[in-house]
Amino acid sequence: MSIYDYEVTLADGTKYTLDKYRGQPMVIVNTATKCGFAPQFEALEQIYQQYRDQGLIVLGFPSNQFKQELDNSAAAAEACRATYGVDFPMHEIHDVNGDDALPLFKFLTEERPGLIGEAIKWNFTKFLVDRDGNVVNRYAPKTVPDKMKPDIEAVL
Repeated sequence: MSIYDYEVTLADGTKYTLDKYRGQPMVIVNTATKCGFAPQFEALEQIYQQYRDQGLIVLGFPSNQFKQELDNSAAAAEACRATYGVDFPMHEIHDVNGDDALPLFKFLTEERPGLIGEAIKWNFTKFLVDRDGNVVNRYAPKTVPDKMKPDIEAVL
């Protein structure tokens, strides 16, 4: 399977496959609105605005696996919009580790060279996917999005 085969669900319940973004670089991030790293939403939105005309898409995937997210996907997405000005797509709340993990996150943790199979340790773990659907980098929760810019520019 490639990354483009995975089906995901937006916060409003709309389902789609990542094939929608074939040929576009993606930043995929697990999020939580009540996490201490939540201010990264603003920086992620800035990156999205800066590079979206060149094809970059940022995709937010809330998770309450670390007990720092609201109970409702729509409420979490609205909190991101209202508090941090997020305009990039936000998805349903889902686990990112274990048996109940969103299959996309199982794929991401298996594909990242050097960290194969390593569990998501905390909210705001970020993955960079190139235009061909290859997972080219994984960034720790504490890595601020601006530090990703050289890698993003390389895949644009």
